[in-house]
Amino acid sequence: MVIAGLILTGLAALVHVYIFVLESLAWSGRRAQATFGHTADQVEVTKALAYNQGFYNLFLAIAVFLGTIFMTAGQTAIGATLVFTGAGSMVAAALVLLLSNRTMASAVLKQGAIPALGIIALVLGLAF
Repeated sequence: MVIAGLILTGLAALVHVYIFVLESLAWSGRRAQATFGHTADQVEVTKALAYNQGFYNLFLAIAVFLGTIFMTAGQTAIGATLVFTGAGSMVAAALVLLLSNRTMASAVLKQGAIPALGIIALVLGLAF
């Protein structure tokens, strides 16, 4: 179960790296506009905010990746702490999004389901 948890949280981290790319590097591009449903005018107004938010997503992914490295190196306490912090923050951010805008339920599932499943698998794997 630990391996399944690490794979799921690793996939969630990859999703958050992709979100980083969209928000911080490609915010004015067509793909980001289509993904987030923004017009060209909205893109310019929100560019600085998206740039900052993208880095939050990247830092969460880095925490999960580092945690996975520590866990595979036998440093379970450090690794699990990092993975739980990164993936748990992903789930918490998804819940905040849902509470702030219920029309974003689809995005919430994309952002939060995989790390939530990964956390559950990791908890079960570490407990048994």
